[in-house]
Amino acid sequence: MFCFIRNWLDRRAIAQASITPAEWDAAFAALPLLDGLSGHEKSTLQELAILFLQRKSVEGAHGLVITQAMALVIALQACLPVLALGLESYSGWSTIIVYPSGFAPQRVVRDEYGVEHHTRDHLSGEAWQRGPVILAWDEIRYAGHIDGCNLVIHEFAHKLDMQNGVANGFPPLHPDMDIAAWTRAFGTGFEDFQRRCARGEHIGIDHYAASSPAEFFAVLSEIFFERPDLLRRHYGVVFEQMKRYYRQDPLPRLHK
Repeated sequence: MFCFIRNWLDRRAIAQASITPAEWDAAFAALPLLDGLSGHEKSTLQELAILFLQRKSVEGAHGLVITQAMALVIALQACLPVLALGLESYSGWSTIIVYPSGFAPQRVVRDEYGVEHHTRDHLSGEAWQRGPVILAWDEIRYAGHIDGCNLVIHEFAHKLDMQNGVANGFPPLHPDMDIAAWTRAFGTGFEDFQRRCARGEHIGIDHYAASSPAEFFAVLSEIFFERPDLLRRHYGVVFEQMKRYYRQDPLPRLHK
């Protein structure tokens, strides 16, 4: 009964959405990343974006006013990874906070001797377990321009990773996926990428991916959706695992 009511409410929300065709056109035009989607995929993405904005709060920080155009640009990119998974993959939290530009939160870090240190790192995005996603607008307004970098996808990949605990590069896998195959693919890929970075080798993948398994998964998620050809060329086994996890194949979209 609950599923029936939820579906009915979702269909009503979609039917009553006040987004005009012109506003949808402008949002898609701002995101060339979505050009290769089929008509059916674009329609599904629109519906997910409507429900996403109904269930999540997009709030501006430091005086930033969030317009509907801005919210759509964020929602469409956030929903792309869950196009075939559904919004339940983003359950357990409710807020996206958007800063005008990069932010520098102050934190207290305790070292091995128990001494507390106050740190302030400059960030463009952050995802908290069971908490908000934080984004810098100047980093995401042009994020969908197919350059292999996408802050929204990166932070929302962390959210998917966190669905079974702390982000560690091991999101909840589907029942038909082989845990050993995932572990082998990502473990081998991560070690190889660390070696390449240590040699100063550049293959078009941000070296930040070498910092931890969680960042490897998040950065490679950006590459999977923006430059799947690059991911398949260098880490074909990881590419195949991501196809199975996201239940999408972005590669044919590059040629549309």
